[in-house]
Amino acid sequence: MIRQPSRHCSVELQALPARIGHVRRIVSAQLRYWRLDALIDPASLGVTELLANVHRHARPSKQCTVELYVLLDQLTVSVHDLDPRLPRIRAADTWETSGRGLSLVAALSESWGVRPDGCGKVVWFTLPTLGPAREEVRPVPACWDTMPLEARTAAGPRARERGTKVG
Repeated sequence: MIRQPSRHCSVELQALPARIGHVRRIVSAQLRYWRLDALIDPASLGVTELLANVHRHARPSKQCTVELYVLLDQLTVSVHDLDPRLPRIRAADTWETSGRGLSLVAALSESWGVRPDGCGKVVWFTLPTLGPAREEVRPVPACWDTMPLEARTAAGPRARERGTKVG
């Protein structure tokens, strides 16, 4: 059985410092649209590290494609560039001030990897979209504790957030 991603987004760009900020905002907006707000920070950080690696190391071109897709309960973020050289992960305990981007991606993700792809490579990582650590937590309205019990039961906190009239 062939499975198609239920949600997919792709952005082509030159991995230049000014563009990396734009891609972070695109990733954030896309994840908000998909209602995956809890994944914005780790996905944005991971894609920033991967794009910084393209900017620093990719040859002959900084041209790359960032892809996001959700399949079942997993978000996959990947960056495809035209440099066939595969990156190596560095030990996180060295005193160097750079070069630990892949270690950071490994630490924040559920899984990650790299694979040759045509004349370049793809570096990817995954984040779970479900589970207690990823559930979106919305604040309970301040008035919730002072509402009568029957109003809280009938409306629920989300109805109050949406402005649904109670009573």
